[in-house]
Amino acid sequence: MSGTRAAVVLAEREVLAAHFSKARASGDGPRVVLANGCFDLLHVGHVRYLADAASRGDTLVVALNTDASIRGLKGPGRPLMPLVERAEIIAALACVDHVVAFDEPDLEQTLRSLRPDVHAKGTDYTEENVPERNVDLELGIEIAICGDPKDHSTSALIDGVNLSSDEGAGLPGTLEAGTLVAGTTVAGDTVAGTTVARTGEQT
Repeated sequence: MSGTRAAVVLAEREVLAAHFSKARASGDGPRVVLANGCFDLLHVGHVRYLADAASRGDTLVVALNTDASIRGLKGPGRPLMPLVERAEIIAALACVDHVVAFDEPDLEQTLRSLRPDVHAKGTDYTEENVPERNVDLELGIEIAICGDPKDHSTSALIDGVNLSSDEGAGLPGTLEAGTLVAGTTVAGDTVAGTTVARTGEQT
C-alpha cells in the first residue's frame, strides 16, 4: 500500500520541471517555493519550516533525500524510514503541493531543473552560508530562511528514545494510573482510545 501511494505522491523531477516551465511561458505560472531535507522522523520543527516555506509563494515543492543520500550524510542505520514512507507523510501535509526525490550530494541539479522562485532553507542556515547560494544567485532564485529556531532534530529524538530504552523508563509523556486526562481519571490502560502506560510500562 505504501509503495503504491508513494508512486502517486512522488513526482518525476523532469516532468514537474516541464509543467512549471509551461506555466511560466503562459505568463500565469505560480510562485514556486522549493524546500528540501531528509525528514526522517517528522517533528514539529519540520512542520513549522514547511508551513513557513509555503507562505512564501503559491506552490510548495519538497525535495527529499533518497535513502542512499541519507546514508551518506548520516551514516549507517539511517534513514529510519524509507523514502516511500517519508514521501507519503510529507505529501499528506496540507501545505505541501509536490514531492520529489534527489540523489545528488546537494540541491544544485534540482534547482536548475525546477527553477523555483524561492529556495527555502531552515534556520540552521543564513542567506550567506546556504550551500547552493551561488546557484541561487546565478538563476535569480530568492533565498528564504524559514521556520523556528533550530531546537528540534531527528537525531535528538533518536538519542532520547535510546536513552529511555537504556534506562528502562517509559517514553516521555506516558501517564500513570490515577492521572486526570481531560476530566477522566486513568484507571486502566486506555482513555478515549489512547493507550496509557502504567508506571514503569512502555506503550
